[in-house]
Amino acid sequence: MINVAIFGFGVVGSGTAEVLTQNAKLISERVGEEINIKYILDLRDFPDSPFADKIVHDVNVIINDPEVKICAELMGGSHPAFEFSSAALKAGKSVVTSNKEVVATFGPELLKIAAENNVRYLFEASVGGGIPVIHPIGNCLTANDITEVNGILNGTTNYILTQMINEHKDFDTALAEAQEKGYAERDPSADVDGIDTCRKIAILSAIAFGKLVPPDKVKTEGIRGVTLRDVANAEKFGASIKLIGKAVRVDGKVSACVCPTLVRHSNPLSSISDVYNGVLVNGNAIGDVMFYGRGAGKLPTASAVVSDIIEIATYLSHPVHTTQVWERLTDDEILPADRLKSRWYLRFDKKPSHCLASLGAEVIEDAPDSYAVVTDEVTLLDVGITVSEKFVAMRVL
Repeated sequence: MINVAIFGFGVVGSGTAEVLTQNAKLISERVGEEINIKYILDLRDFPDSPFADKIVHDVNVIINDPEVKICAELMGGSHPAFEFSSAALKAGKSVVTSNKEVVATFGPELLKIAAENNVRYLFEASVGGGIPVIHPIGNCLTANDITEVNGILNGTTNYILTQMINEHKDFDTALAEAQEKGYAERDPSADVDGIDTCRKIAILSAIAFGKLVPPDKVKTEGIRGVTLRDVANAEKFGASIKLIGKAVRVDGKVSACVCPTLVRHSNPLSSISDVYNGVLVNGNAIGDVMFYGRGAGKLPTASAVVSDIIEIATYLSHPVHTTQVWERLTDDEILPADRLKSRWYLRFDKKPSHCLASLGAEVIEDAPDSYAVVTDEVTLLDVGITVSEKFVAMRVL
């Protein structure tokens, strides 16, 4: 029997307990041993839950129990999740998590602690919910020199943009509907301002390139400024607007950003709608590979958590010498996003006085109150130098 503990009994924590219980026979056949939930850590009591007898309120009960071999940190937030994970790893317990904030912020430290204590720190559920992304990129594509990762990594923003595109609802109306359906929180900032996507692309950049772009070095813009006019212009150009997390390696440097992007219909990310996520990876041997599915939700995310538990449990009797350790990219190794070449969609309140010919501009809209173009491949720095008027800028993919 392999004993596990769950930190946090919220949506994902309760889902993980549910999956481990409902699929117990199947999991035990695949692992070769029974997986037993010994403890569930939470500040609350759950007297009506079938797991009520497993609830504890002191993390040290778990840390000091040598019978617990795996901990699932499903609390959210950086603290005390980082401290609890660190303590568990130092106590010789492997840790799995769905917490993208902790992985993006403290991944290098936690991976180092895991390696020093010959245990595992896995986080498949931190990006893409139930979509297998991290393991395939980090293991199955290791024969490739990965050059670029682009992803729709937040289901809430993708739902809002889908409503704007298909139903012609403005941002505020679409957001309110997403909140009514439970897709968006009362405070939607982490989603609509791109913070959630920023953390996820930071993690994917580390998996793809071996070093972490710190989240505060990822230029991040959300979707609050996207208008129905932009949506209509994108359609004229043969594209859909998506919030894209992008990480790319150029001339030995890594650039990462999050921004609304015109994704041309020829790109498979363009057709991903509603709460679904998609990640497009480019490797020099395999070309483009896409991962697609539900990016959030109780059971899809719990599925990814349990898959990490199964991986650790299956090889628990074997010493682990392969834990990947990350470093953080230094400023000299990061290419600022405004220096990354791209085609750009630019929209002005009126036709600018400056000539846009040097940008290779293709006119998309020419109206008294709106003028929009798509440029050739230039940097945003080039755009800023050429045009002084206030404008909206979105990358083109």
